[in-house]
Amino acid sequence: MDIDRLLREEYEKFDRKIVVLDDDPTGSQTVHDIHVYTDWSQETLDEAFASDEKLFYILTNSRSFTAAQTEQVHRDIADAIRCASIMSGKDYLVISRSDSTLRGHFPLETEVLREALGKDIDGEILCPFFPEGGRYTIGDIHYVKQGDALVPAAETEFAKDATFGYTKSDLKEYVEEKTVGAYKAADIVSIGLDELRAQDVDSIVEKLLSVHGFGKIVVNSETYDDLKVFCYALYLAMGEGRQFMIRSAAGIVKTLGCIDTKPYLKRDDLVTDAKDKGGLILIGSHMKKTTAQLEELKKVPGIDFIEFDSDLVLDPAAFQTEQARVQDKIDAEIQEGKTVCVYTKRKELLLEGDTKEAALLRSVAISDAVQGFVARLKTKPAFIIAKGGITSSDVGVKALRVRKALVMGQAAAGIPVWKTGPESKFPGLAYVIFPGNVGTETTLKEIVEELI
Repeated sequence: MDIDRLLREEYEKFDRKIVVLDDDPTGSQTVHDIHVYTDWSQETLDEAFASDEKLFYILTNSRSFTAAQTEQVHRDIADAIRCASIMSGKDYLVISRSDSTLRGHFPLETEVLREALGKDIDGEILCPFFPEGGRYTIGDIHYVKQGDALVPAAETEFAKDATFGYTKSDLKEYVEEKTVGAYKAADIVSIGLDELRAQDVDSIVEKLLSVHGFGKIVVNSETYDDLKVFCYALYLAMGEGRQFMIRSAAGIVKTLGCIDTKPYLKRDDLVTDAKDKGGLILIGSHMKKTTAQLEELKKVPGIDFIEFDSDLVLDPAAFQTEQARVQDKIDAEIQEGKTVCVYTKRKELLLEGDTKEAALLRSVAISDAVQGFVARLKTKPAFIIAKGGITSSDVGVKALRVRKALVMGQAAAGIPVWKTGPESKFPGLAYVIFPGNVGTETTLKEIVEELI
């Protein structure tokens, strides 16, 4: 079976828009030459539905929102999608792209979308496969590659997230846990590696057609070839008139959209002007992996490292003074052609009696301060790298004021680069979005060495 040809034929026949709602800016980490919109106004959705692009992203950044904010935003987006669909006469498939390590507002986001879109959705597909970051689902267990070992996701630091923690690695059990038993593990449909590798498309389609009432479907995948078989079967099931929603990481977007692999971007692709100025690296993520990457980066000569005392967020006056100190150093160094790396405290600030919402709001306040360093920049830098989901979203939307960006490709596996639009603070800037949970210890160092 020539699965690549068959999949592309079905994709080209598919006459719906594929709308990817991205809960932080890292979700475009498997695609290129695709646009990302950073707002969800009716005007924006009308523009996107009227364009020739079959697939596009809407950046929600909802992983940094409270549950109440997330609910309202998804109602607003659903209303805009529904109206744009009616105006254009185009149906749609929604992909709720979230974290490959299972963090995020699930099941809240997809439940709200299901209700607010106002159409009968037969099934919700869960596919957190993301090989660029070492995320695989085998035997319904979701794994995170750490070194040479595959570690069940619930045994990693990601599962201990202060806001989005969980205890189950089996995706069926994860769904039962997150939905507080509304969907039982025993009732969830599983698409296994055996039927994918046997290319038993008829069996997979039959399973998809058997799901109703927003039933859950777990997709196992270890390679993109596995996922191609599933996506082909999914197109066939949708061709029968069935409606689905997808909750996934970035892998299925590439596969469903038949987006080919592009070589990693080099300095000549990324630094096209401001070549005599320094670059700016911002590190907000406090993950252990990020800290290890920062330590490797410190081995690169010629970079000025500035620690931003983010713990001062508890003292507003001192926090403001600290921001001014860091800002002055950044402006001076970039103007002189030096690359600057600003990083927050490496240990998450935890308080006695803390709540998940309070911890999240504090993270947002720190991220606001970090993005402010870009918002107040006087000189266009040669490039900007932002490390961490909340940080990178705030820099792109609030500081750089991007409304529509083109995904140029990736600087390394799973690390997307946006070209900022003409409306932005620095038009045509290469903006490297580096997820907190992606890359080896030396990946950040290698990217910076390519750019400076």
